[in-house]
Amino acid sequence: MDLKTLNFKIKDNVAIIELNRPKQYNSLNQVMAEDLFKVSLECEDNSDIRSVILTGKGEKAFCAGGDLHSFAQHKQKVASHLKEVTTLLHGAISRLSRMNAPLILAVNGVAAGAGFSFVGFADLVIASSNASFVSAYSKAGLTPDGSSTYFLPRIIGSRRYTELVLTNKILTADEACDWGLVNKVVDFNDLQNEAFKLAKSLAEGPTLAFGKLKNLVHNSFLDSLEGQMEYEARMISDSAKTKDGLNGIDAFVNKKKVSFKGE
Repeated sequence: MDLKTLNFKIKDNVAIIELNRPKQYNSLNQVMAEDLFKVSLECEDNSDIRSVILTGKGEKAFCAGGDLHSFAQHKQKVASHLKEVTTLLHGAISRLSRMNAPLILAVNGVAAGAGFSFVGFADLVIASSNASFVSAYSKAGLTPDGSSTYFLPRIIGSRRYTELVLTNKILTADEACDWGLVNKVVDFNDLQNEAFKLAKSLAEGPTLAFGKLKNLVHNSFLDSLEGQMEYEARMISDSAKTKDGLNGIDAFVNKKKVSFKGE
């Protein structure tokens, strides 16, 4: 893949996506949105990828949000430009959030604007102790994008989410963990190793079942109790038909070690 703003590699069935505009605090422009869309297709369609890490390059920022300098260059056409950027970005987010492979966010610094939104659609989030989290959209007279208004109110509640967007309150890594935005806080020097260790562990799991779990969680926001339980019944029966499901049941019954293949 020809990527201009991202570093991308696959190691031990783990895909690592690194936002690579450190001088611009890994801010998101149209090219980065295009690159994210490309890698989202690869992560969704490549069966060798069984877990994914999304992180940023450098110590200062995970992603400082949209690149307002690039937006400003479009002057009176900025609205059309933002429609193009968000179409690409949202296409990437849709695929990353719904793919079978679990997505781990390794937040290495400031997560603002779009970077703050990314926290919502990830499956698990590990933050370095120097990370901070802020909505920042209203500072520029803008409203949130990047799935922010869908996932984050469900994670932390609508009152807290609205407070963050209206006031641009900055959360430390520990505060974000207390609020439920982050699963774990680690030292910056340990961040990548901790994220990879978790990703590698998940990559050895039943990937198809993980994908069904993610769909179940997303659907639970929208369905009734009875509708959700019917979906659960369909997903567990479908899981039982996979090679991993059959092998997992057999291994449990016969008390032997199971090796999942994502099949």
